[in-house]
Amino acid sequence: MSDITSFSQPPQPQTTNGSYRRVGFELEFSSLDVASTAEAVARALNGSAYAKSAAKWLVDTELGEFKVEIDWQFLQRIAAEQGEKAYDEAWLDSLSQAASIVVPVEVICPPIAVNALDSLDALVSELRQAGAKGTDESIIAAYGTHINPELPNLEAATIAAYMQAYAVLQWWLVEQHHVNTSRKLSPYIDLYPEHYVRQILQYDKVTITQLIDDYLSANPSRNRALDMLPLFSHLDEQRVANVIADGKVNVRPTLHYRLPNCRIDDMRWSLADEWRIYCTIERLVQRPKALAELCAAFLAADRPMLGVARQPWVEHVSKWLKENLA
Repeated sequence: MSDITSFSQPPQPQTTNGSYRRVGFELEFSSLDVASTAEAVARALNGSAYAKSAAKWLVDTELGEFKVEIDWQFLQRIAAEQGEKAYDEAWLDSLSQAASIVVPVEVICPPIAVNALDSLDALVSELRQAGAKGTDESIIAAYGTHINPELPNLEAATIAAYMQAYAVLQWWLVEQHHVNTSRKLSPYIDLYPEHYVRQILQYDKVTITQLIDDYLSANPSRNRALDMLPLFSHLDEQRVANVIADGKVNVRPTLHYRLPNCRIDDMRWSLADEWRIYCTIERLVQRPKALAELCAAFLAADRPMLGVARQPWVEHVSKWLKENLA
């Protein structure tokens, strides 16, 4: 497979064992039912789609297994209880189609090597042509794109660096992604509180246990723009479960980056662009001295009782990135 791609490549594209890092994407949208969505995925990727229930289809492709689900726990539970026969029941089929109008349908991609992401361009195009409507379609559902990148390794220092890079950039990232107002106001993508940002920016040597405990103390929820619960649950599931009892946490050795919109119906929108913006974090992580400099600047900008002024900081980051990471 060619290494030439329209998707940005992270400066560290491989894990410490030499394999290409993998990344998963989740796309949320409406106006398509699950079956039509699965068929569109199959057309885009030369795959084979089949129903597990009225609420869930699978698509087998060369890239792996794609899942297409209605994001409605109640409907999924009913379908799961009925098993394969659920799709044959007219009432559940009708309910599934009706639900596609008011709740998101999710396409959950398998982990894909970072040098093979170009295949997803065809996926987005096919879903758009099929009639998928994204973020701007609903002021309630707050449809988004989730990015789940594998890290180069799972050492505490590496994880801390990714968290620091995100934390010091989070206000800037919101602007770069042009996060929809309804999504900003929703509870799903809360930013890290400023007191926690100050805490993690001062990490020197840190352990996995400290990372997890500090995170859970300040962020006892999966509703964060950079949700660390899947990764921390992978590392120490019981420690996380002792604080957060949430069946929606998907245990996996990746970050869970939830900031981007899913403007899938907009011809100008590109999954590659959202990934490119995320990769600013990757680039900063691979420049430890630059990361330390930006962290120190944030801490120095703190004002007693007031914190850091958000817009001046965003402007500082924009200028600093052009001068240091361009």
